[in-house]
Amino acid sequence: MSKKYNMLILGASYGSLLATKLALAGHNTTLVCLPAEADLINKEGARIRIPVKGREGLVEIDTRKLPGKLTAIGPGEADPSKFDLIGLAMQEPQYRSPGVRELLDKVAKSRVPCMSIMNMPPLPYLARVPGLPMEALKACYTDASVWQSFDPKTLTLCSPDPQAFRPPDEPVNVLQVSLPTNFKVAKFDDEKSNAILRQMQDDIEAARFEVDGKMVELPVKLKVHDSVFVPLAKWAMLLTGNYRCVQKDTVRPIKEAVHTDPAASKAVYNWVVDLCVSLGADRNDLVPFEKYAAAATGLAKPSSAARALAAGAQNIERVDRIVQTIAAAKGLRNETVDQTVAMVDGWLAKNRKAAA
Repeated sequence: MSKKYNMLILGASYGSLLATKLALAGHNTTLVCLPAEADLINKEGARIRIPVKGREGLVEIDTRKLPGKLTAIGPGEADPSKFDLIGLAMQEPQYRSPGVRELLDKVAKSRVPCMSIMNMPPLPYLARVPGLPMEALKACYTDASVWQSFDPKTLTLCSPDPQAFRPPDEPVNVLQVSLPTNFKVAKFDDEKSNAILRQMQDDIEAARFEVDGKMVELPVKLKVHDSVFVPLAKWAMLLTGNYRCVQKDTVRPIKEAVHTDPAASKAVYNWVVDLCVSLGADRNDLVPFEKYAAAATGLAKPSSAARALAAGAQNIERVDRIVQTIAAAKGLRNETVDQTVAMVDGWLAKNRKAAA
């Protein structure tokens, strides 16, 4: 067996998916989460339910039975310097919460390689993309100051492409995967850190899980890419599906957002892809609309951003505003994107007013 790595992941919901894949591959992960989540995960493990090609129903993975260890702690207990790699798997607005904010600053100052697994790229990651309007982009974040201690060289981005949710009638240690695609991570500027990513990629690839007495390969891999633009492939998906779930007075499933007017969806999708290409992305690294549209037919729930707004959230991740801001700096605009941003702004204003 290759070296066992120890990873710290901030966020136990989505973070538990990558943590489980690492535990299956023999690595150890510590999740930072709320006390009730930590107690349950430490007592009963995390449970991941995942569809596997050619099999009926879902396969359940109990992390207590895997070769690597999974543990959970609160933000005040974490010492980033004791880990080989740190993952950021919370929603962007959560990083300014008391306790989490201080831990994030410790993570930044530890200079331990850090991989964000957020839809919203941390501000210092965007500094790795040449020519972005960094000052204007600060306004897209709930609190841009939480990122100020990071060195862009120690930070990379992993696209959270697999879709997963916590079933509402289940305990908080259960996560169900609805779209088992891969985590796509851009490499670091530092080869020593890249060696860790590549080792994890290879070990996850080689790992097998026993189902009904047979060793099977489970989906959801970690794929390391040379280009800083690869994780930005998610932007076109978010602007076409996730944010367009938000309607004036209601929210709709991703499937409906994409397929109610496929021509409009394709137009906005390709506009975002063209924007990424204009920044330096290779079109071949991005996902074609047809492939995304086919996957979206299985996404029968509103996006997490839309669900959060419907539940009264006063802040959500604003990749819609990031895309709009970058485009504006290049003298570009798109009517659908502008409408989407205005719609989300409207919900947030309404939610903040209700909470005041």
